[in-house]
Amino acid sequence: MDPVEFLGDARSARAVSETLRGPRLLFALVMAHTRTCEVPGISAAGASPAAMALTPAADAEYIRYGRCRSISGVPMAPGGLPTPALITRAALEAGGIPSMAISAGAARAPEMPHIDAGLPAGEDITRRPAMSAETVSLALRRGEDAGRHAAEVADCVIIGESVPGGTTTALAVMRALGVDARVSSSMAENPAALKERAAAAALGRLRGGHGAREALAEAGDPMLALVCAMAAAASRRSTVVLAGGTQMLAALLLSRRICSPREGAVAVATTSYVTRDASANFAEVASAESVPAVSIDPGLASSRIAGLRAFAEGHAKEGAGAGGAAVAAVLGRGVGAGSLRALVEAEYGRALSHGD
Repeated sequence: MDPVEFLGDARSARAVSETLRGPRLLFALVMAHTRTCEVPGISAAGASPAAMALTPAADAEYIRYGRCRSISGVPMAPGGLPTPALITRAALEAGGIPSMAISAGAARAPEMPHIDAGLPAGEDITRRPAMSAETVSLALRRGEDAGRHAAEVADCVIIGESVPGGTTTALAVMRALGVDARVSSSMAENPAALKERAAAAALGRLRGGHGAREALAEAGDPMLALVCAMAAAASRRSTVVLAGGTQMLAALLLSRRICSPREGAVAVATTSYVTRDASANFAEVASAESVPAVSIDPGLASSRIAGLRAFAEGHAKEGAGAGGAAVAAVLGRGVGAGSLRALVEAEYGRALSHGD
């Protein structure tokens, strides 16, 4: 069975995927914080609420160095399940794909060279607007700059994200845009009711008659603001793969409404653990909105390691650009799906050895 599936605007998705075979690829991880993740029970992107604030920086460090500097060990969800950055690093290393990191309001800067967009963290959308209009404008300008410069050095720019609580802000934004979306979760049991209440709180403040910028400011997060502009700017010269699930789906829909990306030049790539999630409707939204989308099965259901099989069982599912990095390695660099699983298992073993 082919591990790769094309969804939505499948023709454009295939065309973007072809560009992954080119010699110049660049992976960028965009780190951000939304205080929405502090709502009890809404996110598991970290072993505790305090750890969630450190997860984006730790993900960036792990992708770059194979070990973290901001924390001991690797980012873990409750129960000891590892970060999807394991998949990302294994795929990027196998494909020889260079990476960089951008802080778009991360709670903590990673201990590594990175670009700081100078943005504040996003607010808790259940209590107040996510960002001011001025912050949205700044994020869009910084995203435009980042996308333009990335496209100067890469024929395909792959953009991942690490934002605890970000699926909730993605849900709220898509609902504010009139898209009937349901989003995935880093938990096996999706706290859908909590996410719905958070989205409803933000939409209640909008009271109708709003545009996409207003929806972003009220209900979004800094990553969505920066990435929607970065993708559009990069698409004018290169192709773009938004490496993520429902969050990147929201980023592309925002980009179309605010920034006018080049038609057919931006695709969303994620894992099959997202596209087959019965509590979400990624494939349905991709089809309804004609989004070029690619889904990959990393093969972890047959892993000998329980912590990796957990991804296929509904834990984490996606994050830190895992799906897009895996697609780039398999479609762009010829890494076999079975080989990718073995590489992720080896990466898992190395990660445990650095847990001191």
